[in-house]
Amino acid sequence: MLTYVLFLAAYLLGSIPFALIVGKVGYGIDIRQHGSGNLGGTNTFRTLGKKAGFIVTIADILKGTLAASLPSLFGLNINPLWFGLAAVIGHVYPIFAKFRGGKAVATSAGVLLFCKPLIFLILIVVFLILLFTTKYVSLSSMLTAIIGVIAAIIIGNDTPFLIAMSLLAIFVIYRHRANISRIINKTEPKVKF
Repeated sequence: MLTYVLFLAAYLLGSIPFALIVGKVGYGIDIRQHGSGNLGGTNTFRTLGKKAGFIVTIADILKGTLAASLPSLFGLNINPLWFGLAAVIGHVYPIFAKFRGGKAVATSAGVLLFCKPLIFLILIVVFLILLFTTKYVSLSSMLTAIIGVIAAIIIGNDTPFLIAMSLLAIFVIYRHRANISRIINKTEPKVKF
């Protein structure tokens, strides 16, 4: 019974729409009505600025980390990746925001931070290199997700981890399908450093 309660708790943690909360409480803005309408860090950076963007991104990462830590905190011998995936599903389809959420990048990173910190650090470096090279957050996110699957094959040596990384990559790419069209059409906004 505890396992099911914790899976639900992981989903509910993932469902906390930090972009919406920061936008409404800190700025009096419903971020879903601005920019891409997405409840994630990138739209927050673009719409509300660096401070709000960092707060939302860190909060979205930490909710993935906390969700993945639930089985350890409660002494369950279950792979934490599955609880992390529940949080990612919550982030993408949040019950607290009419099932319209983010794109799974930061919350997925938070799951990795708990489960595979070395791979987390490698992928952060890869993401930043790609971002500075391409200037596309969306493309950098998708390529980093694919590289994460490759890292799981090479470094992970763990079948459940490979399955979880593949599922996370699928979520990230699926949620960026509109961005793919904009990249192809050269209408995707680039980051200005």
